[in-house]
Amino acid sequence: QLRLVESGGGNVQAGGSLTLSCAFPTTILSTFTGMDMAWYRQAPGKDRELVASIPSGREGNYVDSVKGRFTISKDNRKRTLYLQMNSLKPEDTGVYYCNTNWRGQTNWGQGTQVTVSS
Repeated sequence: QLRLVESGGGNVQAGGSLTLSCAFPTTILSTFTGMDMAWYRQAPGKDRELVASIPSGREGNYVDSVKGRFTISKDNRKRTLYLQMNSLKPEDTGVYYCNTNWRGQTNWGQGTQVTVSS
């Protein structure tokens, strides 16, 4: 199992911004560069849903509800995945998880809470 360490969640008012980070401290650079990665979120009482993904070497893909507001990116040198979230809405509230599938194993971060108040 890979180690994924998330940070950056918090409480914010509607219209505000947050940036989530997901570090891969035990993954070597060449492996990190070739990985497909994603961010999921789980709202209270709901299933975990895919929010954004970024295939290796390609642009990010987004669920319709966050298009134009969220940006997924990665810094290979820092071995870190990011999710920049702007114009946040109360419906963006939930626990956010970073994810990667590597050699047949699904790896998750520990989750970070994002709460958007109206």
